[in-house]
Amino acid sequence: MEITMDQKFLSSSWPNLQFVPESFVHPPEKRPGKLLFARTCKTIPVVDLEAHDQTQIIQHIMKATQEFGFFQAINHGVSKKLIDDAMGVFKQFHAMPTKDKASQRSKDPKRSCKFYTSSQNYSAEEVHYWRDALTHPCYPLEECMQFWPEKPFRYRKVIGEYVIELRKFGEKILEMLCEGLGLSRSYLSGGLSGNPELMVNHYPPCPDPSLTLGLANHKDPSLITILLQEENGLQVFNDGEWIGVEPLPHSFVVNVGYVLQIISNGKLKGAEHRAVTNSSFARTSAAFLIYPSNDSLIEPAKALTNACYPPLYRAMQFKEFQRNFLCRGANAELVLQFISSQQSYST
Repeated sequence: MEITMDQKFLSSSWPNLQFVPESFVHPPEKRPGKLLFARTCKTIPVVDLEAHDQTQIIQHIMKATQEFGFFQAINHGVSKKLIDDAMGVFKQFHAMPTKDKASQRSKDPKRSCKFYTSSQNYSAEEVHYWRDALTHPCYPLEECMQFWPEKPFRYRKVIGEYVIELRKFGEKILEMLCEGLGLSRSYLSGGLSGNPELMVNHYPPCPDPSLTLGLANHKDPSLITILLQEENGLQVFNDGEWIGVEPLPHSFVVNVGYVLQIISNGKLKGAEHRAVTNSSFARTSAAFLIYPSNDSLIEPAKALTNACYPPLYRAMQFKEFQRNFLCRGANAELVLQFISSQQSYST
């Protein structure tokens, strides 16, 4: 039977689905196929942030982000209890009845808190993705929190504390990346990292995971993204193959986004990644995306360009980049054409 998904969220429909609805079946060339979980002989780097040699930690981060665009951070300073509490609240939210989840969408005229299936452009999509998502801004915290979900009842308290710790952790990573690039440690502070957003993804069990995707291959439109995950499902494309990111308990996956790729003048590159589904259990993940403020100018850092290394990307306000990223459907080739300093595109 065909399900009218714009009337129902995916998580409320999946228990009755015996097969993948046609609108969620991807073209053969884009399907994950039978090989859902990547080869385990190759894994993304793990960086211990409590190692004694700070210089060596920065070297490990730079090597990981240059080769993979990703790394897993352990001993990062965020308490295990807070991580467990946050993931518990995220799962409780997605486990609520559909009417309760829908009622938690923001009363803010700007619609700052959103809950949707697949993507925010569901009605315009040719094919949908096997996920429900909750998104909302995180700063300034007091201003944003009033529009966050009120259910589960602990959501605002627990996630407020979690967001504070994630901002501290993100600032630490950005300072080390700046040092590794040869920039001042505060180069990426202020407006360039002043608009963080939380995205809580939920991927219900899928009748046939070989036909659909939780998220298509893409690069994030962020400075960096900090991901909390407990189950397999994230895959990174590297050297012509998909690598499964095996979750480490209480770790965070950190990845480079387009904005940092631009600022670093290509010294750091965001890696393509995707989310696959499975038939056995639901997967919940939480991405803390660190964005610039809308009016921030993003461009290659002057200290990283010269006559021998000219700017690879053009200067633009972040809101211009984000608008064009969305209208290009996150297509990596089209986005690269848009941001390239050698091209000129109308917006």
